[in-house]
Amino acid sequence: MDVSNYDTVVLDIEGTITPITFVKETLFPYVLSGLSAFLDRTWNSEELKKQIELLRVQAKKDVEDNIPQAVLIPTDSEASPEEIKTAVKETIVWQMNIDRKIGALKSFQGYMWKEGYESNVLCGVVYDDVVPVLAQWKAAGKKIYIYSSGSVPAQKLIVGYSTKGDITNYFSGYFDTTVGLKTETESYSNIAKQIGKENDTKSILFVTDNIKEIFAAKQAGYQVVISDRPGNMPLGPESKEFKIVTSFEQI
Repeated sequence: MDVSNYDTVVLDIEGTITPITFVKETLFPYVLSGLSAFLDRTWNSEELKKQIELLRVQAKKDVEDNIPQAVLIPTDSEASPEEIKTAVKETIVWQMNIDRKIGALKSFQGYMWKEGYESNVLCGVVYDDVVPVLAQWKAAGKKIYIYSSGSVPAQKLIVGYSTKGDITNYFSGYFDTTVGLKTETESYSNIAKQIGKENDTKSILFVTDNIKEIFAAKQAGYQVVISDRPGNMPLGPESKEFKIVTSFEQI
């Protein structure tokens, strides 16, 4: 169960370096409560158009796959701005209500959060025990990466505008679900390839609160540690074979 001889660390965000409550009680409500006003305010921006197109493509696929809640998002030539906004809002709300881990939604959330962070309305909460250990790892020459279902821009915002200041200097790179879903072994193999560790996965340590991700990373040859933070999902008996920590100091 002990971890040793690792020179690379891959960290989850939610429930690992950041409280789940920050995501569920601050970040998600920020999007849902401010969505209508945000769409009105940014309606003519090129970036918003790109974000809506990502949602539109995903929505078309969801409708074709007969997902019950899915609605098509019409184009500018097919509908009025108000009709498009209504479809966008419906699309975002149903996906957020089930905490869907899908690229188009995560990208849109990150786009909205950016404005919140930059205007000091949002500030990424980072556990007190995290930064001292990041500093130790960096001083020891270890490379540190983030792998989260949130988009890479959203990840950078949490650690760039955090309660501990800008801590982006500790990280060598960021990965989201464009490398694959976090519960799939192939995703961890893809990360290892991208950081030049495909032949040395046992020297990578992955820390997360999700047991399915733990199994997937272990299958890819990583060393693994379970983060058991307040508010996280209770751990089942299958977690007992792994090292479990309540603070980074215990790693």
